[in-house]
Amino acid sequence: MRGTRTKCMSLALAIAAISTATAGHANPARPEMAIDPARLSRTGSIDPRFQSYNIEMLEVIGGAFWKPYDSKVATSGQKDAGHAGIDPAMYQYRPPIDLRNRRLRILAKALGPAYVRVSGTWANSIYFADSDTPPAQPPAGFKGVLTRDQWRGVIRFAQAVNARIVTSFAISPGVRDAQGVWTDDQARRWIAYSRAAGGTIAAAEFMNEPSMAGMGGAPKGYDAIPYGRDFRLFKQFVSRVAPDMVLLGPGSATETPAPWGMPPSIVGSIATAAMMEASGPGIDAFSYHHYGAASQRCASARLPQTSAADALSEQWLARTGITHDFYASLRDRYAPGKPIWMTEGADAACGGNPWSGSFLDSFRYLDQLGRLARTGVQVAIHNTLAASDYALLNPTDFAPKANYWAALLWHRLMGATVLDTGIPLVEGAHVYAHCQSGRTGGVSLMVINNSATAATSITLPRRSLRYTLTAPDDGSTGVALNGTLLSLGPRDRLPPMVGAAQAAGPVIVLPRTISFLAVPDARNPACR
Repeated sequence: MRGTRTKCMSLALAIAAISTATAGHANPARPEMAIDPARLSRTGSIDPRFQSYNIEMLEVIGGAFWKPYDSKVATSGQKDAGHAGIDPAMYQYRPPIDLRNRRLRILAKALGPAYVRVSGTWANSIYFADSDTPPAQPPAGFKGVLTRDQWRGVIRFAQAVNARIVTSFAISPGVRDAQGVWTDDQARRWIAYSRAAGGTIAAAEFMNEPSMAGMGGAPKGYDAIPYGRDFRLFKQFVSRVAPDMVLLGPGSATETPAPWGMPPSIVGSIATAAMMEASGPGIDAFSYHHYGAASQRCASARLPQTSAADALSEQWLARTGITHDFYASLRDRYAPGKPIWMTEGADAACGGNPWSGSFLDSFRYLDQLGRLARTGVQVAIHNTLAASDYALLNPTDFAPKANYWAALLWHRLMGATVLDTGIPLVEGAHVYAHCQSGRTGGVSLMVINNSATAATSITLPRRSLRYTLTAPDDGSTGVALNGTLLSLGPRDRLPPMVGAAQAAGPVIVLPRTISFLAVPDARNPACR
């Protein structure tokens, strides 16, 4: 697809046809909406690195990761591959990611500034080999080895793409003393080497997903009491060795009391409330993870499922807010006033569903960004940049998927100041507003029409530039912008992504499309 520009259905003709057919009542089920971008009030702001991404620790060191759905390669065969309790047949060996790859760096840099989180379940059992001769096999109590060269590669990648590193530390039996208490030797060596290599760990969680400690490599019988003890030791360590590092926590997942949450009866589960009671205060920001379901890979483990047929439903899109509200209530109880980060999320855990790389998932991805920004979440880290089905980039050649183009458009248009549209979220009209990125006084609207049949009309008193995303005609994992399939040019040059001029007045947003409307001359006082 590289360098190809394929014309899809003429968006202009389609808009004209619907405008004529629905004049005065673009959606009979809902009144037309009018927005004056100049009058939208400020509701808050997000971190300039709000939209970020994850590179799994397993990607850095190589190992058994989620097996592609269409793969004919043999499975890993490792009994301890990935999460405990998941069928090893769901995993396949992948070599370490090439963080020096030119295309990867070009595309990642275009999303900067960002955070790059290098963590995941595998980070819980990682051994940092602080020597010139790393061991061929991980020492007892560990499952993987991170070499100096590999970690230096992460540092150089982050520097090249304007990203700051977020991570978590090992908590497996290998970092514990004879009484099973966490020790800081590995963490201290890792931080010291990072500095020596010219890097910085900007933020870190103590461990990855402690709410699933039993599935994540913690010692047998690990519960809230030893977690609280270990977290306090970790906090003391951070205050001595890395006082400028943002201490995130707890980084929990799967607890939402809804059909997609994991039951508390799962062996090794720890409730966040119990952890926070045991650990006491000390975090700089409250962190949590969100997946609306588990992918088909984990169906045999009886983890909650979803389907492509539900991908545009209000119930599916609303799960982002339900999970946020659950964890925000815990933040308010145990860490009042602290910022909140979503440090990992995608369409589904266990590597994503088969449709997670298509435009169908872009509705969830962009709606999630809009919802989280509106509720005050400071950082949203997508899992992953370039591994498995939920990746922004194809894992084999780093070609952009639909969500990469959606991410790039958000990055270019939606600034850090969040505005109030005054419009409730209803099917066919999820409307979000931010100050326009890089344009003083400008405003950008994002309008998500997840309806299968009804168009939406929004009246603007000023001219705007329209960027409409639609599914490609060829069934690929790409996306069309204003009717033209987005693709890389020669030498991986990004396309211009130019908006179409839109006169003042009604703007028709077709079913199953996403439109950004940039109003550069809005002169909104909140955007100066």
